[in-house]
Amino acid sequence: MITDNDQHIGPAEMALLLSADPSEKNIHIYLSDAIILKQFTDNVLSGILVMGLTDNGAEIYNVAIAEEHQGKGFGQQLLRAGIEKCRSLQCRHILIGTGNSSVGQLYLYQKLGFEITGIRHNYFVEHYSTPIIENGIPCKHMIRLRMDL
Repeated sequence: MITDNDQHIGPAEMALLLSADPSEKNIHIYLSDAIILKQFTDNVLSGILVMGLTDNGAEIYNVAIAEEHQGKGFGQQLLRAGIEKCRSLQCRHILIGTGNSSVGQLYLYQKLGFEITGIRHNYFVEHYSTPIIENGIPCKHMIRLRMDL
């Protein structure tokens, strides 16, 4: 079940958000005016998506699935719900960014119809104090993707 009417961020939600974005400071910045979708499996939080409205569109800031639910299609379900939410809000496009080392996410986003529009070189080096290593690859650059609705 996916809900979009509960804006409360408790310890479970924060733990999930931190699994996708290790900067609690950054998370608090984008939570201030966010739309939050939560996914529950057997009444337990299994995923969360945070997005904000932009000029004529939306940007997904964070999408995270609990480790025990990864690889089961939950991320795809949550992203599709986010896309539908954007359509209902009459957004013209959706933006999302991910690390150069996030190979699974890059695959999923493109599979759903997002297209790569650019690279923010050294984004993660400049904005995060601790180096991020993912899939054995240093995460340095943000890959930007966009979906027109």
